[in-house]
Amino acid sequence: MLEKLIIQRALRVPASTGAAGDGTSVARQLDAALLDVGFSASRALLGHIGGLAPEPAMDLAATVVSAVRELVGDHVRHNAYFIGFPDDVPDTVEFWIDRLRAAVLTGGGTATDAQLRAAVASGGVNLLDLPAYGTYQHTYAELLTAHDELITAAGDRVTVLRLGDVAEVEAERLYLALAGSATPLGEADLTVLGELAVVCMDGAQPAEVPVRENRAVLNGVRLVLGRPLVGMDTTTDVLRLACQASGGDTSLVTATRFRSFRRPERRVLLAALDAVVGASPGKLGDVARYAERWKRLGERLHPHEYGQWPHAREVFAVARGERRVPNLAGRAEAAVRAGSVGQAASLLSAAPGMLLRSADRLLRLASAAERSAVLDAVTGAFGAASGRVLLSLREHVDNRLTPASARMYASRSRSAWVGPDARPPLPAELVAELSGLLDAEISARLPDPQRPLLVDPEVLDVALPLSGKATESGFAVLPRGSRAPVTGELLRFFTYWRQASRRTDYDLSVLLLDGEFHTAGQVSWTNYHHDGVVHSGDVTDATNGATEFIDVPLADLGHYVVPQVYIYAGESFDEVAESMFGYQTRERDQRGAPFDARTVRARSQMRGQGRVALPMVFARTEHGWQAVWLHLYLRGRPSFNRVEDNTFTTMDRVRALMERRYLTVSYLVDRWRVRAEVTTWDGQLPDEPVTFIGIDTPEGLSDGSEAYTLDRLSELIPE
Repeated sequence: MLEKLIIQRALRVPASTGAAGDGTSVARQLDAALLDVGFSASRALLGHIGGLAPEPAMDLAATVVSAVRELVGDHVRHNAYFIGFPDDVPDTVEFWIDRLRAAVLTGGGTATDAQLRAAVASGGVNLLDLPAYGTYQHTYAELLTAHDELITAAGDRVTVLRLGDVAEVEAERLYLALAGSATPLGEADLTVLGELAVVCMDGAQPAEVPVRENRAVLNGVRLVLGRPLVGMDTTTDVLRLACQASGGDTSLVTATRFRSFRRPERRVLLAALDAVVGASPGKLGDVARYAERWKRLGERLHPHEYGQWPHAREVFAVARGERRVPNLAGRAEAAVRAGSVGQAASLLSAAPGMLLRSADRLLRLASAAERSAVLDAVTGAFGAASGRVLLSLREHVDNRLTPASARMYASRSRSAWVGPDARPPLPAELVAELSGLLDAEISARLPDPQRPLLVDPEVLDVALPLSGKATESGFAVLPRGSRAPVTGELLRFFTYWRQASRRTDYDLSVLLLDGEFHTAGQVSWTNYHHDGVVHSGDVTDATNGATEFIDVPLADLGHYVVPQVYIYAGESFDEVAESMFGYQTRERDQRGAPFDARTVRARSQMRGQGRVALPMVFARTEHGWQAVWLHLYLRGRPSFNRVEDNTFTTMDRVRALMERRYLTVSYLVDRWRVRAEVTTWDGQLPDEPVTFIGIDTPEGLSDGSEAYTLDRLSELIPE
């Protein structure tokens, strides 16, 4: 439902257009139901529901409760293998021996040690086949009966829901924000954009769609509806559109199986290609990069049947190798190999984004005589580059004063690999000069605030959302590199998965690292206990869904806690029907069921490519514990992945990310300080309208105020 989507994304409830009446009893019931899952309705929202007739009030209340329960993962039953978890979890080896004894019992007797040794020596023992291993031995209702109600604590989460406009207005607002985003969207947001485009196609449209993948999504809808295409200015734009219309990957990272296009659709695509190449023949140079995909697309478009578009036919001639067209990147690379780095920079000036992404390499390779010219070319490209590219370069140069302990590469699909950093550092004076020039350009692009800025200090360590590809959807999820304070004495991790068609075994594990990123222990299905850290038990089948938990008392641990999810067998993260990771915080004396929505601090989807998920790391700092978001996936093995086999690769990636300096919201706030009044929020709200930047919108902002919270932080990125 559209209303549920808006609630989950913006924590804002679309106003109902239902009949007026007396819904006060429904409002009271809603308020109580929301508190049970860690939410609260604002006064305006309760007043709105209370002013509706009972039937529309109940419909809206049901939608709200369903949306927030799903948001924090409370829409499924989180059972634990050991019913008493975190108490009464046995030693791992003792538990295995107990299961093995049950497997070799005969006639109700007791299995002897000799029988156990014989069973193991036979080679026929499969842990998964042992009686009662890996499958729940109690119902969810029995689990709840075995636990007391949650003991509430002052630090339990309460997230406020606010009243919004009617659904149509909220949908249009979200559509315009996504379509006009200055940063690439993640997979979930691209799907939402496609759904909203169908609903909003006849309404207001963004003045500009700067991200090409977003254009492909919008044009995919336009193609199906027979509307004119927008923003098609490269051959690759047409390829992206064909992928989108075929249900494929618009980022072009993976190949797409093209569908059969209707004749009107073929004419639109070929006409668009013809117009692009006719206006700029040099854009044929982009075709060779995706030659095989163009060949496959040509089999669906039949360009030889359409003589009226000769330039479109040239695209497929280049793809087949019948014609060679050098591209800009190839010419620049040839100049670099010939030792003419200055010429390479001059060539790339025609593509400012490409030049800035190559700036580090060009500046390193340039001779002393050429460096000034290369720097001039780089700075000359600032004005034509997007704000996102400028910020990315600013973050990059901030990490180039010294070689990294390990160089990590993260793809758009969030898969990560590590290699040595063989690059020499950039000279300190060059970094300082380039950083200063970038700061000046970025500052000039920031809009002049019309109101004083009021900044929540907790948002200052949130990494700038330069790409939606570096995050997952969920609740209170932050971009990669963001840091958030962790309150409470006990961390509880949880992972839930539900298989689609075949037996699937995920394993929640924790790797403990010391201050030098060396292993200090692990807890997993092979080791239920370590220094107070406790595993809830191994579940190996998720036909009806399965959950595993790990409790981590923070007081006695070292420096880094790294939760991970391993695929031991079965479906991948993007194949299962549903999968999630999250964490709760509790005080040591808080009791209750293993999962309680009121203590959930964050919950993220797991939909990346790879067999090992690294959602986040928890680090002890001088100011206490912090949660640091990673959003990474490791390739792993096809099956039988275990924490013991990935210790060193995990250590390398965690170290590389923890040592990297990210641009955060504080960077933009510092740029604003020289031109606007900036106040740190201390819980007291001013009487005048303000522009608020924070995690959540505080209750009681003055009329005329504007709030930029987690769902809108990308709007702060200058164009």
